[in-house]
Amino acid sequence: MGGIFLILLLFVYVALWVRSNNLQQIHTKIEGSDVTIKKGDIFEQPDFKVIAFNEYLDTQVDDKIISSNSLNGIFINSHLDTSVVDLDRHIENYPFEDEDVVGENPERKSGKKTRFEIGSICVYGEYLLTAFSKFDDKNRARLTMPEYLSFLINFWDRVNRVYAQKSVSVPIFGSGITRIKEHKNISDEDLLKIMLWTFRISEMRFKYPAKLTIIIHPDKMDTINLLDIKSSNNGL
Repeated sequence: MGGIFLILLLFVYVALWVRSNNLQQIHTKIEGSDVTIKKGDIFEQPDFKVIAFNEYLDTQVDDKIISSNSLNGIFINSHLDTSVVDLDRHIENYPFEDEDVVGENPERKSGKKTRFEIGSICVYGEYLLTAFSKFDDKNRARLTMPEYLSFLINFWDRVNRVYAQKSVSVPIFGSGITRIKEHKNISDEDLLKIMLWTFRISEMRFKYPAKLTIIIHPDKMDTINLLDIKSSNNGL
């Protein structure tokens, strides 16, 4: 009987391990909002899709200001339904809130001059373009942890204003080229948990049938334990 019991325990352990390593998505509720976390392509999602830009909302994909391999670069090069000039004109004429515009940086040598508050959003068709990363004088993306938290709080607040009861799909912010200063080794799973925590404490609430979807790039799936996040109360 003892041997049978040990075999059953081993079978359960293996089954849970296989399930954990092959789990592709989870569904949960956070303060009444439906939230899905899944592997996928953000460009294939319905309704609003969030694309993270830098604080200048630059559109120059030259592998210096914007990398062609970044989500930002892929959006501009492969999914933009108009010219970059038209996109720039749309951003320039967009009715931002007064607090969204930080000011001008006339000394900037490359790229745009107008700097936006991180977390600001420009609605462009089915996309939400958000100012995410800060740039130093050499156009290197950087963000401290307090700035990352500030971005998320501001971002959820802006989403609450513009989502118009549509579903919103977001990437794991900070999972790409932009890294968190002094937290270079922070994992994608940790970033995901921070996103869930800030969403919970924000005032953002999706009304049914709208929902929040957090998209995990297929290359990142091995770094995130969705079963652990699901079983630990939304990762919080």
